[in-house]
Amino acid sequence: SCYPRALLGLPPRYYTSRAYRSRGVSEPRAVLAEFGCALPPTNTTVRVHDSTADTRFLVLPQRPAGTAGWDEAALRWLATRDCLVGVAL
Repeated sequence: SCYPRALLGLPPRYYTSRAYRSRGVSEPRAVLAEFGCALPPTNTTVRVHDSTADTRFLVLPQRPAGTAGWDEAALRWLATRDCLVGVAL
């Protein structure tokens, strides 16, 4: 796995399993739903991009509604590891 250990620490145990990674590609909506992240079946596109030793993807979460006046320190608490690895909103 090309998990960013320097940034996020050790990966969760499930994250490095072959089964999880395979299901994340073949049935991403089901995997997300298991984490409590149920996406609406319409108006939401799910794209799966796997990183390699040569390619990294940066996921920037959408700013949550109601946080317009928040400073960086307050917003930092919303950017959890699970959000950054794509299993939470």
